Amino acid sequence: MGLIILLVVGGIIGWLASMIMRTDGQQGIVLNVVVGIVGALLAGFVVTPLIGGAPITSGVISIQSILVSLLGAVVLLAIVNLVRRGSVR
Repeated sequence: MGLIILLVVGGIIGWLASMIMRTDGQQGIVLNVVVGIVGALLAGFVVTPLIGGAPITSGVISIQSILVSLLGAVVLLAIVNLVRRGSVR
């Protein structure tokens, strides 16, 4: 059940991040889920130890973990845009 919740929340986070970075038209639902989960992992390893709390990948879903995961997904999309286009957008 935790995997299904992670996929759904990861998809929502990836979709929101792609809306923020204006890359929603270029991505499908699968890439949104991947961006959300990888962004959550990135934020879980880097940001969460600095501010405390539990990452969303551990199964704890709170406002703090969702915002940190969203931040990680936005940073991931910014890095991908930087590598692809040479600008963050």
